[in-house]
Amino acid sequence: MSRMPALFLSHGAPPLVDDERWVAQLQQLTAGLPRPRAILMASAHWESAPLMLGATETVPLVYDFGGFERRFYETTYTAPGAPELAARIEKLMPDSERVARTNRGLDHGAYVPLTVMYPEADIPVLQMSLPTLEPDRLLELGRRLAPLRDEGVLIVGSGFTTHGLPFLRDWRPDAAAPGWSREFDAWAAETLARGAVDELADFRDRAPGMPFAHPTIEHFAPMFLTLGAADDPERAPDQPIEGFWMGLSKRSFQVT
Repeated sequence: MSRMPALFLSHGAPPLVDDERWVAQLQQLTAGLPRPRAILMASAHWESAPLMLGATETVPLVYDFGGFERRFYETTYTAPGAPELAARIEKLMPDSERVARTNRGLDHGAYVPLTVMYPEADIPVLQMSLPTLEPDRLLELGRRLAPLRDEGVLIVGSGFTTHGLPFLRDWRPDAAAPGWSREFDAWAAETLARGAVDELADFRDRAPGMPFAHPTIEHFAPMFLTLGAADDPERAPDQPIEGFWMGLSKRSFQVT
């Protein structure tokens, strides 16, 4: 069984699937991956403590958005559940990290990229909550989950490299990126390339473009789960997806 990498994906709202460049980039990234035995998704749109594990039998979708075309509420993704993966995660957690179960389905942070990556929906999927938004705790959680990579599990943290929705003035998909989004994206790219995890973790105080790039931090937080699952979080990750959509950074990366 091939050892899987771990990914941080900028997932976007459902209409991001109409962005031909993003779709092509994500398909190219996926084509270079070993086929997963199962997929573990951690999305910015599910914060819950204790650590929660989603549906493991049938896996419904959560249409957790509003104001889009009707077709986005008719999307289906009938992936099989991953009960064995859920049980394995429970065993990997220390006594101090309580784990609970729920029948919650996949939110758009989980299923939107999956519809592009694995459109056949034939790989078992499990979504877990983010039990914290603190980088250090998420790095440790990623370290706990890292053994799953040797078991064929693709670990995906799904957020958005910039997410300053309240400060957007042009809502067109091809809108020019505001200065705060460009500056934060450039800083993130350079800091990732240097493997400066401590600086990334201190993004609220160090990064240009704050707090506009992340007035709330849930879309940057999944990055630290992915970095924690790396063999060496300070090794520069591959950054195969870049660019902007609605002025927000789509930067995504892969760790080994």
